[in-house]
Amino acid sequence: MKKLSVVFVLALAVALSPAAMAKNQSGEAAEKAKSDQVRAAVQQICPMTGNKLGEHGAPTKVKVGKEEVFLCCKGCLKSKVDAKHWATIHANFAKAQKECPVMKKPLPKSPKWTIVDGRIVYVCCPPCIKKIEADPKTYLKMVDASYAAAVKKEVSKR
Repeated sequence: MKKLSVVFVLALAVALSPAAMAKNQSGEAAEKAKSDQVRAAVQQICPMTGNKLGEHGAPTKVKVGKEEVFLCCKGCLKSKVDAKHWATIHANFAKAQKECPVMKKPLPKSPKWTIVDGRIVYVCCPPCIKKIEADPKTYLKMVDASYAAAVKKEVSKR
């Protein structure tokens, strides 16, 4: 039993070491960067100009209201959101998400939605919003997986 306790304490010390914590933080940063790339690919266009993201360099991440979205360039920081482009972006996100992450059912024609950590998540019905708010990380991972599958499918068509 003593050996097991010593091994556990040593494992815990290694896991909590500054190097391990930094590695975990860099892993989280890499995961967030990958998520941002996929989300930008799903969004496709700038909410200000309608230009394809990436045409003017790396997209710029901003907050519009409670939502995080991407602009085609820093020059768009002073522009206003075009309602037509905003609607297209939301349609792109809903199409890529395809199904409610809670019920695993196809999204209805006019899905309900919530904002979680700056990201829009579509659901089939209002009770699903409460479930997402109770466990946001789990459901955001599901949405990310849907987005990644949609981007992969789109790339394979080309």
